[in-house]
Formats: sequence, C-alpha cells, structure tokens
Amino acid sequence: MTPTNTRNSAAPLEREMPAPRAAAPAAPGKLRIAFLVYRGNPRVGGQGVYTRHLTRELVRLGHSVEVFSGPPWPELDDGVGFTPVPSLDLYREPDPFRTPRWSEFRSWADIVEFLTMRTGGFGEPWTFGMRVKKILRQRRHDFDIIHDNQCMATGVLDLYYDGFSVLETLHHPITVDRTIALAHAPTLFKRYGVRRWYGFLRMQTRVVQQLPAVVTVSHNSRHDIHEQMGVALANMTVVPVGVDHDVFRPYEDVVEIPHRLMVTTSSDVAMKGLVPLLEAAAMIRRHRPLELVIIGTPKADGAVARAIERLALGDCVTTVSGITDEAMARLYGEAAVAVVPSLYEGFSLPAIEAMACGVAVVATTGGAIPEVVGTEAGLLVAPNNPAALAGAITTLLDDPVRRRSMGLAGRRRVIERFTWEVTARGTAACYEAVLAKQPLPDAVDFN
Repeated sequence: MTPTNTRNSAAPLEREMPAPRAAAPAAPGKLRIAFLVYRGNPRVGGQGVYTRHLTRELVRLGHSVEVFSGPPWPELDDGVGFTPVPSLDLYREPDPFRTPRWSEFRSWADIVEFLTMRTGGFGEPWTFGMRVKKILRQRRHDFDIIHDNQCMATGVLDLYYDGFSVLETLHHPITVDRTIALAHAPTLFKRYGVRRWYGFLRMQTRVVQQLPAVVTVSHNSRHDIHEQMGVALANMTVVPVGVDHDVFRPYEDVVEIPHRLMVTTSSDVAMKGLVPLLEAAAMIRRHRPLELVIIGTPKADGAVARAIERLALGDCVTTVSGITDEAMARLYGEAAVAVVPSLYEGFSLPAIEAMACGVAVVATTGGAIPEVVGTEAGLLVAPNNPAALAGAITTLLDDPVRRRSMGLAGRRRVIERFTWEVTARGTAACYEAVLAKQPLPDAVDFN
C-alpha cells in the first residue's frame, strides 16, 4: 500500500459513552480481575495497547476480566467486560482544553479536574481514582484482585487499605518524561509549565511506594523506578509486554521499498526523538533518495512540524494515522528500516512491532531499548545523535543481506520472548503471588 500525505486521517475520538458489558465468567479455579486504566484508547498511547491485548489473553487463559476505564474509551475484545468511568474528557479532539457546560459538572471530582486543567496541571489520574474507588467499593465481592495500569492514584491506594488485593503496573518512571521535558523547555515560564503539568507525580510516587506488588516491563525500568521513585526492588518484578505476532508479521504480498524508513510514535514530545530523526533524514537525503513514514499525528504547530519545514523535508515525509494494525504491519513490511529514535523507553512497542514484521531496526540505547532489541535484530546508537542515526541507517540501507538477517532474527526473538500470551501468563503468576501473600515471581529474563 502507498500512504497518502495527511496530517491526521483519524476521525475525532468517540465522545459518547459506550454501554457497559458483562465479563465472561471465570473458569473453575481462575480469577475475577478488575482492570483499571484511566485512559484506555490504544491509539493514544501504550497503556491502551497493553489493556486491550493483555485482557484478551487473560480471558483466553480462563480468567474473568472487567475493564474500568475513563475516556478516550478502550477497544476491547469479546469476553472482556467493561464499565465506563465518565470524566469531563477535557483533552478530547477536536477541542482539547475545552470549557465544559455547567450541566456537565456532577461531582467534586469534575470540579477538581477542570480547575486543575485551567491552572496548568493534569488531574485525570487523581479524579479517575476517586471515581473508580466509589464504584468498586459497591462491588467489593465481585473481584478477587484489582490490576491498576499506571494510574497510581490516591483512590487506588484507598482501595488497597480497604482490603482489596492490588497489583500495580508501572511501565516506566514518569520522572524521566518530566526530566526530558524540562531539558527541552526553552524558557523559565515553560519550565514552570512543565513542573505544573507533572504535579501528579507527587501523588503517584507516594502511592506506588506503599503498594506491595508492582510489575514493570523491563529490567531498566525496574532499576529506574527504584532509583527515581523509591520503590523497593523486592516489591517489583519484570513481565515484558508483547505484540500480536499473528497481525504484526511478514506478508508475502508486501514488497520492500529500498529507500523507505518508518517510525511509530504516539505523541509529539521530545522524548520520542522525532526531531533528531528528521535531522538524520536530512543528512541522508543529501546523498540518496529517502522516504520517511511517520505513524502518528504530530501537532500542526509543534516541534516536528517546524523541523520538517526547517529541513525542507515536506516532500519526503508522510504522516499516517487512524489505520488498522494490519495496515500498519503492511507499512512496516514496505520499510527497508524501522527506526526507534526515542531518548528513553521503558520498553518499546514500536521496536517489537517492527521486529515481528521481520524488519531490521535502527534504535537508540535510551532506556530499555537495548534489552528489547538485543544484539542481532538491529543497530543501536546513542540517543539524540542525528549523525549516529544517519550513519546506522545508511549502513543498513547499503546492505540488504544484513537487513534480511536482522529481520529474521528479530522475528525469532519476538516469538520466543515478546508475545501477549507470555505477558498474560507472567501477569497471572503475579496475581497468584499477591493473593497468596507471597513474593512476586522472579523477573523474566530477556536474554
């Protein structure tokens, strides 16, 4: 398939609240799980991807799973239950940072959410916690365990002290996001805005330090969470995330385009490293044809758009969004090289998506990326280094045999280590340990 040049082909996020639906009952000897995610849509971040695929696989293992989510709403598979946790949805498209009508305010949480937004903060984690606490206290006997997906709100901690068994997933320390955002804020006023936005971290750090069972997705994240957020190593284990390897796979009818690169990002923020990649693309383009496909929606007035204009890359950069996973996998298959330019990743879904599709990877050493990619599936360079990115990309563009070998190695690595079934079985073992009041199982070895 050939992508079309478009800023954002996705439709606005669905506003209407979907109807609740019952979860499939648990098989004998299996668990009833309340799965919490404050923002559930898989097209706006990794939390939604994790929610959809992990809950599907837990149901396949015989567990009963009901997802409690705020908007944007999750995409869930058959058998997974759903209870909406309404909010003001202040960041929805096409009118983010909106002023709600008076009739929309129905609770103290609504008032706090709005006032926090108007004063430059991000209140969704705290307000989701307050709302879901009220719901779950009325359903105390419906669940064996609560699995909280990176909300870490005061309300979740209250549920733990109420007597609920709780497992927390923390993908990576959000302190890293704040540090990188501060480093790229050009003025004192902008730095104040960054600190205000990340004010929720004080709550999350306090909460996660008190929860006795935390699963994260890489050894690097486990180390950084301990160092930066003060979570005891004994309270954490590692269960990697996965990829749908039946969808993200090589397709026989897809032909590689030798000069095409592909990068996937869920947001236009400095941490994703798109600007250094664009600078690398400009270097490469001086000497050879090049096409870069960005799966995502960079802001029209953001740093990425400005870099495309500054570097005169408008005729060779394509942005694509609102496509199916299969369409994305086919785009991966057309790419000669997939690039993961992030300054930091707690895991890297884009890396394993590309690897599952049999595509060679050029990635940075930011965060957990090296332990995900390994030594055979791609080339690794220092983060925020356009010249190093350009050199590694050029090396692979000039060597189709090596690209093919790396693609095959990446596919094998995914099948062996990074499937959602592996994630679900590891997570279920954590549930059993929490309920038995035993230490969490040993961390999964990526090697």
